[in-house]
Amino acid sequence: MNKSATTPLYLDNKAGNTFKFLLNELKPKGKMFTPFNIISIPVIITGIIIMYIRFTQGIGSVTNLTQEVPWGLWIGFDVVTGVAFAGGAYVLVFMVYILNLEKYRPIVRVTVLNGFLAYLFYSAALLLDLGRPLKIINVIIGNDYGVSSVLFLVGWHFLLYMLALLLEFSPAIAEWLNARKARKFLAGMTLAAVIFGITLSVLHQSGIGALFLMAKDKIHPLWYNAYMPLMFVVSSVFGGISMVIIEGSISSKVFDYQTDKNHHKQHNGIMHGLAKICAVGMFVYFFMQIIIFVHQQNYAYIFSPMGYWFLLEMLGFVLLPMVLFFISYRTYNITLVKIAGVLALLGIVLNRMNISIIAFQWEAAVRYIPTWQEFVVTLTIIFIEIWVLRWIITRMPVLRKSPDWVNDKH
Repeated sequence: MNKSATTPLYLDNKAGNTFKFLLNELKPKGKMFTPFNIISIPVIITGIIIMYIRFTQGIGSVTNLTQEVPWGLWIGFDVVTGVAFAGGAYVLVFMVYILNLEKYRPIVRVTVLNGFLAYLFYSAALLLDLGRPLKIINVIIGNDYGVSSVLFLVGWHFLLYMLALLLEFSPAIAEWLNARKARKFLAGMTLAAVIFGITLSVLHQSGIGALFLMAKDKIHPLWYNAYMPLMFVVSSVFGGISMVIIEGSISSKVFDYQTDKNHHKQHNGIMHGLAKICAVGMFVYFFMQIIIFVHQQNYAYIFSPMGYWFLLEMLGFVLLPMVLFFISYRTYNITLVKIAGVLALLGIVLNRMNISIIAFQWEAAVRYIPTWQEFVVTLTIIFIEIWVLRWIITRMPVLRKSPDWVNDKH
């Protein structure tokens, strides 16, 4: 009997075996009824329903956005804040590939993966926020905006940086597929992708800040300044590294079975080193804020409700975590590093939400307040991102060692 008559064709060739492998990888692994799954699945289902309503009935059916307030939670948190959290990727690859700080290599892949997924899902949030989502192509081609607009530059930086992150992570995908030739080729392009990605990320972080330069009459003077592009870059350094600290702490426990003993030994040392970077970054940021405050002579605003809110941000979520990072580095207190990381992340959220929502049109008679649907959709995007992250880490060599056939230098 002819073999092809009884055996599926895809089993007789390499492409068929790859297809069978991918099909098998789609099957769930591990426990299904975990606390995270039980909480996230209902939220995701509800969020998808809300997204459907948004696209079929319009953005006004599920949000409180108006012509006067076109940017809400989906931009202020998902994009403006989320981009800062993804800043750890360009900082880590710069440290490892440019400065040759091999100490941090064990967390490079997971950090790059986090950055790529963050940008990918924040793009989805951007589509949700646009009144006419299909018009997003105009940002890329310069139509309606012009090729000299900040939005045009941000759009291209956003797109190209996602491609650079994907290229940086691609060797792990090749190892997962056992594609040895492809892996060798992709690994050879890593350094170029890193240099290209670092440049794009710095430009993109500053570009987000530059967008708000056009809102001088709308943002409270305590948060508006001509150096917002630079401030966004500086805050993305310690904001991104703080996210790496928190995510690394969680991943080391959740995916403990994937890491070897050497990685466990290195974990505390890595967290300790990251604390120093955050302390320095936050000192630079805090010092710049003081200079800007004095230069703009904003003394009159301090003794007002918005002034007290500004002091809470600066003292409670910049100065305090900065001091905690410094103390934790001097005393090698890893628990204190994590506490400082959480406070620093909350500080980034507060700052970006102040600029984009709270201190934006602060004198308006009717203020924008997000609907419950906007919060649910935001949680949905975060939960789906975590599901995808978990799926990839479980299957690909992200935290665990690469296959034996891979040169350790790559």
